[in-house]
Amino acid sequence: MAIIVHGGAGSIQEARIPAARLGAEQAAKAGWNILVNGGTAVDAAVAAAVALEDNAQFNAGYGAVLTEDGKAELDAGLMDGETLNVGAVAGVRRVKNPILAAKAMLAVPQTLIIGSGAEDFAQQRGLTMCEPEAMIEPCVYRRWQELKQKNSEPTRITDPDEKHGTIGAVAVDASNHIASAASTGGVMMKVPGRVGDTPLAGAGFYAEDGSGAAACTGQGEYFIRLVIARRAVEFMSHGYTAQEAADACVKLLTERLGGDGGLITVDAAGTVGFARNTQSMIYAYCLTSQTDPVSGW
Repeated sequence: MAIIVHGGAGSIQEARIPAARLGAEQAAKAGWNILVNGGTAVDAAVAAAVALEDNAQFNAGYGAVLTEDGKAELDAGLMDGETLNVGAVAGVRRVKNPILAAKAMLAVPQTLIIGSGAEDFAQQRGLTMCEPEAMIEPCVYRRWQELKQKNSEPTRITDPDEKHGTIGAVAVDASNHIASAASTGGVMMKVPGRVGDTPLAGAGFYAEDGSGAAACTGQGEYFIRLVIARRAVEFMSHGYTAQEAADACVKLLTERLGGDGGLITVDAAGTVGFARNTQSMIYAYCLTSQTDPVSGW
């Protein structure tokens, strides 16, 4: 069994590192507790993602960054490596935990629903809904106001004043089933309606039993073009370890397109990997041999 989570790749203010690492550790532990009590990889990845969405340190759920018109538009995706079922939502404003909407999507024929349709779907499934303003954290709103006054364009993940990237979790359970989850608010000052890699299976997340799982973070357009998450799992299917697959994908991202970001991986053997070409990427993991969370940035 194993679980690893990430809290986004980019630059980070040094003062934020302890709280962000603690949040990642708590998320990994939430997922690990599911696994050690006989739960599935899907449930473990979702539990970890919910913990990260609920933590304002991260760019997902409450506290996510805002579009150029000052709204939080949230995306999330989930894949069950046993069934290859995919669930994803994009551009939601009223769903408290988008990853739970993605989980509910696993039970329907569709794989991705957007905007008001996704919100209606979540409400019909009894998920917690809220007013859009309730998803906006005050510090994020103040930062948006500053950028708006400067007529700023979308911020890059190399800006240490911003929250960056996606949150993600990948897990393998006691039955060797594998899952991947991802959730994000995108990039600060993004064009309304912009969707990156996070809710796109193969680009931002992917899982397949017998091979592995990956969850990505960074400039989503590059991850879409290179289908990074699927490539990582393909590498593992050909015998790469989780770490080798992560390293190979970051090398490809850097050399082929000059993109910024990173990813976390888990392979069928229950080992984890993480790599990035940015200044930092908050991560934490638990393994059968290392049940207390190990974290870094």
